[in-house]
Amino acid sequence: MARPHARAAAALIAVAALALAGCSGGNSAGNGTNGEGASSTLVVDTAFSLETGDPGRNYVPTGNLVLHAVYDTLLTFTGDDTTPQPSLATMEQNEDATEFTFTLDEDRVFADGSPVTADDVVFSLNRVAGMTDSKANFLMAGITVEKVDDATVVLKTEKPSLQLPAIVTNPSLSILNSEEVQANGGAADTTDAAQEFLDGASAGSGPYLLDSLDLTTQVVLVENPEYNGPNPAAYDKIVVRNVTESATQLINLKGGDSNVAVDLSGDQVESLGDDFTVDSVPSAETIFLLINQNAEVAPATANPAFAEAVRYALDYDKILELAGAGAAQASGVIPPMFAGALEDGVAQDLDRAEAALAESGYAGETLKLQFPNDNPVGGVEFTPVAERVQEQLKAIGINIELAPAPFATEIDPYVNGTGAFSMWYWGPDYADSSSFLPFGPGEKVGLRAGWPAEAAPEIAAQVEAARNATSVDERNQAFSAYATAMQESGPFVPLIVPGNNVASDTSVTGLTYNPTWTLDLTALSPAE
Repeated sequence: MARPHARAAAALIAVAALALAGCSGGNSAGNGTNGEGASSTLVVDTAFSLETGDPGRNYVPTGNLVLHAVYDTLLTFTGDDTTPQPSLATMEQNEDATEFTFTLDEDRVFADGSPVTADDVVFSLNRVAGMTDSKANFLMAGITVEKVDDATVVLKTEKPSLQLPAIVTNPSLSILNSEEVQANGGAADTTDAAQEFLDGASAGSGPYLLDSLDLTTQVVLVENPEYNGPNPAAYDKIVVRNVTESATQLINLKGGDSNVAVDLSGDQVESLGDDFTVDSVPSAETIFLLINQNAEVAPATANPAFAEAVRYALDYDKILELAGAGAAQASGVIPPMFAGALEDGVAQDLDRAEAALAESGYAGETLKLQFPNDNPVGGVEFTPVAERVQEQLKAIGINIELAPAPFATEIDPYVNGTGAFSMWYWGPDYADSSSFLPFGPGEKVGLRAGWPAEAAPEIAAQVEAARNATSVDERNQAFSAYATAMQESGPFVPLIVPGNNVASDTSVTGLTYNPTWTLDLTALSPAE
């Protein structure tokens, strides 16, 4: 989990969310046109994880969804492709993958008509790096920014960083109008005080403007008349509403009170008929079992053969039945949309599982399986999955007691590495395979499983090879080798990649999942 993922972090914020049900307060879905080619209003329902309109301080999913439409980044993703593409700039890198030169499109302008320049890039990126109250400042760790001329900026790293192009697509690293932001309290250090201004204004170059922002009810975007990029606004207004219950989102969509529902489950989208469009695909998140290798924490699980027994005892097809539309069996620690992901997951092998269990020395003691029971991922509830795991492990002689608890209770033993046997989930910090290296020995999640680098030096070396690759081919091979090794051994048993299910009425086209902003509002347009 990337802390464990932004959605989970949002679950810890004590903010009362107001769910808007059938009545939309004048924001009902409207499909008429304004006479200039843009539909009047698009209404999108989603469960808010929203903290600010300030890109540099944003690091939650709804914030990404909204701000991606208001601000441009140096590079971006197109559709569901996780290969970075030009946005405000094109990019070249040196042979060592330590210097990345960005050349700006000199025609692009901000919402006030002023040009986007290298000074804006330097200020925007250094602002994120310098703000200690920003959840996103880790994205700039180890990166320096230098202006070459008004249209050229170089980003440098000490070590190879082929993940940098993916990092700069993140809406937290949006390029701001530096003069405007600095005039309203902005600074590239801890004195920055521009959040209040950015919560009510648009200092970007995207196709939409921030018209209003309410963290508990709705965000209203309007067309940016100065926009001169490749994806002009298809609507003159987009209303993004906070509807916390997916059942209410479904009712609103079916009743014509909204055009798009972002957070439906697999079962819910399967109930929709021909009057609706569904994008149902595997997400970027993985639900997995963690089997602690620290004998002081859990003597019964510390033998690597115990993890092998668990890995081959499970019937993954039957576990997947609980996940619904769009979900897939996890084929390893890297989800299928990323480079290095394996084509196939583990297949049940009860003979191998029983032999490994005998080798492990497990004596039949009851083990607690800990998991959060109030934080479903992609519509997948953890309790039914845990029950099925319990049943299948019992068949080879492993006795499991289910120990569900609220996320706020379970997060501490998970993060501190004191949980013996648990079920958790992980999503990427940014849309790149390197976001899954933390599962390696001696890495963040590996250490949570009591798995130091010296416990698996060959896999630790593969982590470093993937991290320090200097060419795409070399990198892809390194990630594939890492994923293969992690599948064959180690303290993690990946179970499910939950589905991401978004639905719209047939007046809308362009539904495509992206792991960073979930749904690209700038790609949505009226059906012809």
